[in-house]
Amino acid sequence: MTPSELWKHYKALLFDDPTLGVRLDLSRMNLGARALEEGEPALQAAYSAMDALEAGGVANPDESRMVGHYWLRAPELAPNAEITRDILETQTRMLEFAARVHDGRVAPPRAERFRRLLVIGIGGSALGPQLVADALGGPADPLAPSFFDNTDPDGFDRVLGGLGDTLAETLAIVISKSGGTAETRNGMLEATAAWRAQGLDFGAQAVAVTRDGSALDQHSREHAFIDRFPMWDWVGGRTSETSAVGLLPAALQGLDVRALLDGAAAMDEATRRHDTRRNPAALLAWAWYAVGEGRGSKAMVVLPYRDRLLLFSRYLQQLVMESIGKERDLEGRVVHQGLTVYGNKGSTDQHAFVQQLRDGTADFFVTFVRVLRDREGPGTEVAPGATSGDFLDGFLLGTRQALHESGRPSLTLTLPDISARSLGMLIALYERAVGLYASLIGINPYHQPGVEAGKKAAASVLDLQRRALEVLAGKGREGSTCEELAEAMDAADDVETVFHILERLAANPERGVSRRPGKTPFDAVYSVTER
Repeated sequence: MTPSELWKHYKALLFDDPTLGVRLDLSRMNLGARALEEGEPALQAAYSAMDALEAGGVANPDESRMVGHYWLRAPELAPNAEITRDILETQTRMLEFAARVHDGRVAPPRAERFRRLLVIGIGGSALGPQLVADALGGPADPLAPSFFDNTDPDGFDRVLGGLGDTLAETLAIVISKSGGTAETRNGMLEATAAWRAQGLDFGAQAVAVTRDGSALDQHSREHAFIDRFPMWDWVGGRTSETSAVGLLPAALQGLDVRALLDGAAAMDEATRRHDTRRNPAALLAWAWYAVGEGRGSKAMVVLPYRDRLLLFSRYLQQLVMESIGKERDLEGRVVHQGLTVYGNKGSTDQHAFVQQLRDGTADFFVTFVRVLRDREGPGTEVAPGATSGDFLDGFLLGTRQALHESGRPSLTLTLPDISARSLGMLIALYERAVGLYASLIGINPYHQPGVEAGKKAAASVLDLQRRALEVLAGKGREGSTCEELAEAMDAADDVETVFHILERLAANPERGVSRRPGKTPFDAVYSVTER
């Protein structure tokens, strides 16, 4: 294309809404001139499905559930007065609770007030709060946040080591819909032990976010947690940032949750439009569909050019991949759909994987996230007439041009700034795009059978470990090889797993399993030692 033709093409594939301050540029996604017109029938059907979802239809048929995260920022659209009331009451109660913590009316037993925050969760109960905390937080926050988001013992120790002797002034939030999620439960128990080691009562410094009547709800009542806030069946973890899951940690951190909700609500309004050229989520969804041939054949590389959006690609990995990665469609046919997401930040990754993006395999498209406002306060001139922000934007635009010259597709999303409002818009934009894309490919984006299968498999491994230790204890000092032990357990098909279990236990002397080397690692003899 000539420069004038490219400019014309740019304007034809551009969403720009001055009231939102958001611009979406699809001109370099290598879409045909009639791409949007060709997608219109499917997109109109997707709009209808989204309308039914927001009206309270069962949008998650596998679990017979409504899907209502959009109501969280527009409670008046909820399908009944009870849900509207629950949302509004919860929002009011969260903000009041945060205010009482900040002014010391809610205080820990052995400190003047809370100054630190420990958020215990995993997946959607951690990624959203982490993204918001990192993007919007700063040293002046009234409560500085830390996170338990795994069941890694060393990870627990690192976080607790960072908190040090401040546990007496640390407020903990435990987030789990069921209360049975192993990683979150383990984090809570590890925190409880750490509090106890300093002579503190964890319950007196803890809050729960969970479903009414869950195991966590019962635990929080039995251990006299300070308060409890609800999670509802109609909000999935990966779309829960504008529920108590995300808003309570943000409010306690001192962030502007009303602005976050307002930004999400404004984007929701824009993405309800049935006019595709005026609907940024529909444009995103169709671009993904067209460039990936309706089957996710190209990965989404997310490159936000701001340090505060470092975690955005991790957040999108769950939102997109857990929603879209499905074996079967809504008709039960095997389709193996997916949309791979990876990325980090610019311009850091121009020194990492951009070399392959330009010259290597063409199995991706890039999402550039551009932020217009550089910083609060004046810039520093680092070259004649240029600031560090000029360099950053130059790297973005230059990389975008270099990829285009190499025929590699990219889209560019421009935000006015990194604020609570713009972050709310960003979250809502991608939530809606995922929902519309799922309609285009005919899958249920609101369940996660693969995740549940992984949990069941992990439980079976833990049961195998329990049985192995029982049998090994009966072997005495003579001990057993992994093959002999698997035979004795009538678990010969699981001998490889038995080997891995024994290998790790022996590497941790406090577990009471010793290892005598053999000719090969698989001939080693394991025995239970006295503890």
